[in-house]
Amino acid sequence: MPKETEEKNIESKKSKRISQEEFEKKVLELAEKGLTSEKIGEILRKEDIHPKEFKKKISQILGSKHINPDVKNIEGKLEKIKKHYATNKKDKRAMRDKERTSAKLRRLKKYLNQ
Repeated sequence: MPKETEEKNIESKKSKRISQEEFEKKVLELAEKGLTSEKIGEILRKEDIHPKEFKKKISQILGSKHINPDVKNIEGKLEKIKKHYATNKKDKRAMRDKERTSAKLRRLKKYLNQ
C-alpha cells in the first residue's frame, strides 16, 4: 500500500508542470491584477510553480508593463503626502516631505531609465 500512495504523489507532482505558454499567461493574468513581479513570483511559488524552471524572467514577460516596486512604493507614499498636504496647508513638515519624496522619485526614475 505505501508504494501506491508514493506513486500517486509522484504523479500529482509531475502533473503540476506547466508549459512556457501557460506560465506566461499566468504571469500576465496576475500582472493585470496590479501585482509587481516580486508578488507574482511569490504567488507562483506558493502554487509550486518555480519561475527559475522557465526560460524568461517574470520582468521580461511583463516587458513595458513591468513597474519597479521601489517606484510604485514611492509613488504611493507621495500620493498620501499630497492628499494630507491638500487638507493641511499649514503643515510645513508635510510640505518638506512632499518635496523630498518627489525629488527621490525623480532621481529613481532617472536612474532606472539610463
